[in-house]
Amino acid sequence: MAAVWAVVVCAVLVTGVSGTAGDSFQEELLLTPLRSGDIAATFQFRTRLDSDLRREKVSHYRLFPKVLGQVISQYSIQELHLFFTQGFWRTRSWGQPLLQAPAGAELWVWFQDSVTDVDKNWKELTNILSGIFCASLNFIDSTNTVTPTASFKPLGLANVTDHHLLRYATLPREIVCTENLTPWKKLLPCGSKVGLASLLEAERLYYSSYHSQSVHIRPICRDPDCSKVSWELRQSLTVVFDMYTNGQGKRDWSLFKMFARTVTEPCPLATQSKIYVDSSGYDKELDLFEVTPPSYLEEQVPVHGDQRIYTVYDLLKPGFFNTSRNLNVALRWKGSSADSGQPRPPVFHAERYVSGYGLQTGVINTMIYNNHPYRAFPVMILETVPWYLRLYVHTLTIITKGKENKPSYIHYVPAKDRQRPHLLEMLIQLPPNSITKISIQFERALLKWTEYPPDPNHGFYISPSVLSVLIPSVKNLKTNKLEESSLFSTLFPSSDGSSYFMRLYTEPLLVNLPTPDFSMPYNVICLTCTVVAVGYGSFYNLLTRTFQVEDSKQGGLAKKIANLIRRLRGVPPL
Repeated sequence: MAAVWAVVVCAVLVTGVSGTAGDSFQEELLLTPLRSGDIAATFQFRTRLDSDLRREKVSHYRLFPKVLGQVISQYSIQELHLFFTQGFWRTRSWGQPLLQAPAGAELWVWFQDSVTDVDKNWKELTNILSGIFCASLNFIDSTNTVTPTASFKPLGLANVTDHHLLRYATLPREIVCTENLTPWKKLLPCGSKVGLASLLEAERLYYSSYHSQSVHIRPICRDPDCSKVSWELRQSLTVVFDMYTNGQGKRDWSLFKMFARTVTEPCPLATQSKIYVDSSGYDKELDLFEVTPPSYLEEQVPVHGDQRIYTVYDLLKPGFFNTSRNLNVALRWKGSSADSGQPRPPVFHAERYVSGYGLQTGVINTMIYNNHPYRAFPVMILETVPWYLRLYVHTLTIITKGKENKPSYIHYVPAKDRQRPHLLEMLIQLPPNSITKISIQFERALLKWTEYPPDPNHGFYISPSVLSVLIPSVKNLKTNKLEESSLFSTLFPSSDGSSYFMRLYTEPLLVNLPTPDFSMPYNVICLTCTVVAVGYGSFYNLLTRTFQVEDSKQGGLAKKIANLIRRLRGVPPL
């Protein structure tokens, strides 16, 4: 009988695990020495679920987090992209980022075509994600949600063309802290105990110049024929450490100096665990730094239209940790700080600012730079402006090299007070080696006194501009085997290798609105309460106090004084 039960239990286990037997988990760390002397550390964790959540009901999750699998099935999600960022990526000093995100929180979701009420699913999804990641995503509502038509296309296996199934929102004032990092690490199969995730010390991560963590969920092809579909969860974390953060002013870095710990072992569930160090430098004749311990494994990876050389540390190789149970990758800069020269200008970057004076009208200016010497390329610009800034669309001007630059595509949805924001999308052609200035005037609205935040004089944050562009590549860098490539080069795969996709964000704006004198209501409340208290107190005493007539025959004041003196002398009173 025991043997029969053992066979039954084994059959149940095999049946339950068969749907997830091909699940995989990969982890990698990319260390990029920046020309300014800073260090950018990018973590990539990829969890793959070999089941189609759109058509199958999965009850057993081995590596893929169950809470996200249930959210995908419950709300019919096609793709989900969530960012939490503290700081701003300095493109001019640090170069082009692998994956940039706006300051605060950003969320954009593609729903499946089976969803009938997208707004209802969107509202419930933001509340669920707010609880999962301990964030203020529940403040996302119709006043900060838009439906772009061309800026955010699906990144995974999706044939969705109806942009009404897309929702996009940002919270530029969201503060990122440890409460967001802890649930993010819990989604990893090994948590933060072992593997590369053990380096994620919250005190060191938030003591940096830039910190961004993200979650990407999308369906992908399981085989070259795409006959089977898998779901991919990609967790990314990028942090930039200042060279003067440790107080010593030295440019030499190591894992221990950055994270206060070293790598002791890979995640036991990982099928790939690697550390990449960008050792290609900036000039062929100038060797800027030295990487230790030496590794004889190198790999060429196409990044931003160029072949970069990376020193690879494979943590899963047999005997890698035989000599010592820790790995401390170190970078030692050669020469002085002046030897590295100035950072190269990026091929494409943008900035944004507000001009004007007073608290009635102003101008939003966006500067877009195309530093390519001979190639022109189009850029898709997305502007999301709150309703309390009344845009004058007829004042929109686009100037390139002193001439008007007319957009080939424009989509504008006007705002409604307290209901929806402005949405402006434009496709602009950028000439080579040019600067394009986009200006639009606006008028500040006067809010109700209950709509102001607790610190109204601090200002109101405006979401940054989103720029999506296909930049022409110098070389043909087509990658066929995405599964065998590094994770950081497969998020935006190029179709033909002649160009690479990039999405950049400008700075968020801080705009002051006309603010009433909030001290006057306080003074009125204090004065009113005082008058009411004095008047009501007197009237209440008159109604409730009991009055008694004093008998004048009792001797009056002279008798009281005499009795007081007799009491002091110990004589009985009169």
